[in-house]
Amino acid sequence: PPQGGRESTSATFAVLAPTPTWAYKGLMYDPSASPSTSATARVTVDLDAMAANWRTIRDLTGAEAAAVVKADAYGLGAARAADRLWAEGARRFFVARISEGQALRRSLGDRPAVIYVLDGCPPGQAGALLDADLTPVLNSLAQVSAYAAFAAGADRPLKAALHVDTGMNRLGLRVEETRALAQETARLAKLEVEMVMSHLACADEPGHPLNRRQRDAFADVCGLFPNALKSFANSGGCFLGRDYAFDLVRPGIGVYGGGPEGRPDARIAPVATLDAEVVQVRVVPPGETVGYSCGWTATETTRVAILGVGYADGVLRSNSPHGRVWLNGTECRILGRVSMDLTAVDVSACDTVAPGDRAELFGREIAIDTAAERAGTIAYELLTRLAPRLERRWV
Repeated sequence: PPQGGRESTSATFAVLAPTPTWAYKGLMYDPSASPSTSATARVTVDLDAMAANWRTIRDLTGAEAAAVVKADAYGLGAARAADRLWAEGARRFFVARISEGQALRRSLGDRPAVIYVLDGCPPGQAGALLDADLTPVLNSLAQVSAYAAFAAGADRPLKAALHVDTGMNRLGLRVEETRALAQETARLAKLEVEMVMSHLACADEPGHPLNRRQRDAFADVCGLFPNALKSFANSGGCFLGRDYAFDLVRPGIGVYGGGPEGRPDARIAPVATLDAEVVQVRVVPPGETVGYSCGWTATETTRVAILGVGYADGVLRSNSPHGRVWLNGTECRILGRVSMDLTAVDVSACDTVAPGDRAELFGREIAIDTAAERAGTIAYELLTRLAPRLERRWV
């Protein structure tokens, strides 16, 4: 319903008076930013921490810092993230899909952001890129040819970026293809190559020899396009040293609270908190089991709290048997298998737990990298698996 006014007795909906902001752990919530729902699980996004992480990376590298907001800003809300990071000074944004770029362009309005599409120019999509003022990151000779042919009919050169594969073997022109392309001035005549980029394969392993090999190969290729921006470092690469930064860095997970080496890092503040309500507390006698397939058997009398969150919310089933939650000042283990909507935890050591209390699955008390390791995955997956039905709050 619209904000402001009083309740209506004749309309089919109620117009509610504005609700004041309220505090949780020193953070101010604005309920109007995310309408209240009946959900028992929620994700809270600390925009101040997000901005602080972006500044930390920018200052560390000494380069211009873009913002990677693909996959809905890793599940945390691309429109909100881009708006805040624009206010901090970000002017270049990276998405994966054209649809993501179109949505981001609409949310940014008339702000003159540069939006790069990492998919490049899929067949038949050149017009969509131009209409939304999106810059494709061309990643094959076929894409270069297709976009150059489209540009031939334009009234001005069209901006594009080139993705050079220096060892990832995923997307990008091979180094030898890039060298040959640089000599084909006719093919590039209607394209303005404004950026050349590559992507590190092992940036989260600082000692891996491929990092330096990729860096040197990229530096060599950059000389072929002297007037283009050079972009090489992802989040992990931003922490490898300034010689990896070049002109433009592309932090993603580091902005959203993940450490550069896949583990907590004091320089990176937590951004997302996933918590859920205790919906029931019960006692399980010795010998009885908890959850599907008798996933856990009690060896002694155990107090068990049932949380209103499950794999339909993005809590991975692989949290069994090592997963933990933070509840009333105590770290409590997850018992048995995570269900679609519910998760059981052992609260025997926490006598004060009662229905309505909230348990943190990751956030300020349990670092997202720690939670990811216990689930046998990485922080990226925990964030991008956050389900649409979760209540979302931005603080």
